[in-house]
Amino acid sequence: MAKNRFSHAWLHDHINDPYVKMAQREGYRARAAYKLKEIDEQDRLIKPGQVIVDLGATPGSWSQYARNKLAAGKAGGIDGTIIALDLLPMEPISDVTFLQGDFREDSVLHQLEEIVGDRRVDLVLSDMAPNLSGVASADAARIEHICDLALDFAQRHLKPDGALLVKCFHGSGYSQIVEKFKQQFKVVAPRKPKASRDKSSETFILGKHLKKPT
Repeated sequence: MAKNRFSHAWLHDHINDPYVKMAQREGYRARAAYKLKEIDEQDRLIKPGQVIVDLGATPGSWSQYARNKLAAGKAGGIDGTIIALDLLPMEPISDVTFLQGDFREDSVLHQLEEIVGDRRVDLVLSDMAPNLSGVASADAARIEHICDLALDFAQRHLKPDGALLVKCFHGSGYSQIVEKFKQQFKVVAPRKPKASRDKSSETFILGKHLKKPT
């Protein structure tokens, strides 16, 4: 019964959520687009001509937002490159190259590197989240692992002045993730956009300007 009440409450909140309504009105696949929009407007992350990689992209609202930014002012197509990756399938998005697979695997990385060519990546986005079990210690380890993968990817592919934005969660292990960002980036900042639900422990960590490897 309690679970049923929770489901009804979540559904009620979701249907009446202003960001859900806005996403439906503006053609975004998920309300998450507005989280990226708010962070982008604050930090000016997405600019014409960039190479952007969206990790854990499905259903695609972050790629949609990035695509719209790179298309602004152009009669057709986009000024830049967007590559989206996910284990799950994703409905096509105009001007976005989608790779289905695990970016830790050499075959997927090889495909990505073929698309990027000799360019370095300007921006890595990661809205990835593990399946949470409710066991704090296990969930913290899963979240840290996801962030480690994104950090490792950024270390190998970002431009020196590039940026990495990842989803994280406050709680056990959060301070360790922030510390890892500080080891890798000169500028590290937490971001909690208004579109992120108040009840959620979700937050985002932004790292800018890679430190030179020691």
